[in-house]
Amino acid sequence: MENIVVSIHCLAYNHEKFIAEALESFLMQKTNFKFEILIHDDASTDRTQEIIKEYELQHPELIKPIYQSENQYSKENSANTINLINLNRAKGKYIAVCEGDDYWIDPYKLQKQVDYLEKNPDCSLCVHGGYIVTAAEKKVLLKNRSYKKDKDYTVGEVIEGGGGLFLTNSMLFPKKYALERPAFLLNAPVGDYPYAINLSLQGKVYYIDEFMSAYRVGHSGSWTAREYNNIENKKRHYAEIENMLDNLNMYTDYRYSDAITRTKIKTQFYFLLEQRKYDEAIKGNYKEYYLELSLKRKLIIFIDQYSPFISKTLRSIKRGVIGWTSI
Repeated sequence: MENIVVSIHCLAYNHEKFIAEALESFLMQKTNFKFEILIHDDASTDRTQEIIKEYELQHPELIKPIYQSENQYSKENSANTINLINLNRAKGKYIAVCEGDDYWIDPYKLQKQVDYLEKNPDCSLCVHGGYIVTAAEKKVLLKNRSYKKDKDYTVGEVIEGGGGLFLTNSMLFPKKYALERPAFLLNAPVGDYPYAINLSLQGKVYYIDEFMSAYRVGHSGSWTAREYNNIENKKRHYAEIENMLDNLNMYTDYRYSDAITRTKIKTQFYFLLEQRKYDEAIKGNYKEYYLELSLKRKLIIFIDQYSPFISKTLRSIKRGVIGWTSI
């Protein structure tokens, strides 16, 4: 018997420039237990498969790939299909998540999370802080730090935190919860946010206030680049998220209605900002979220609203700064 404790769940597609760094960050993990690296390549059209095969030859006991000849993401219910292909073959007690364009930066990441879960069997999800970085230069754009110390999160806090509360590549959880797929999760447009919600329904969510991973943004092969390339796609995505939350509400017998309602209003508010519909965004149900914005962001909105030429010029200068462009 292999006695594998952690199965690393890695999805890859056209990650030629990044997959080696992801794999190296897995291989550098220092643990007192065995782990396996499960890679699902979704019919990449670049050199991703070739690079994975090179690593597979060097570490056949650790790296266990699947090489698709037909892209699975393009099929119906793709997010669940791709995840289940990997999760169904996992032998570990726990699942750690990291996509092929991201990477870990702490060699003791897995050990720290497993140590906590072993001591706290009531914990259904362990996460940590990380950096959001540019794709090529790995310049730190943001620190993803959901709290300024270690913290237990409630279901309501996970719902209201949205998809940006935790980095996907910080997630580690017991495998026994990996294959549970309630209706609200099956029909979700993304996997990480509703998955975190589902795990929070199973037990305690624990955040470790340490930066142990990096999440890349700004490259053409990323999910965000493929799905968020225009306002109509974003509108469709947000509508699907709202539908997922409605399904969640029914699934939980409306126990989290208040949190779900606030989350939907907050999502609508930020979408109004993206569309520059500022008059709508600063009144009614949205006003409390506007008041919570930083002074910098309010100033950006004011300039954008009343001095569009200045705003356009500043956006051009500051295009590389994510805090400016994503209002």
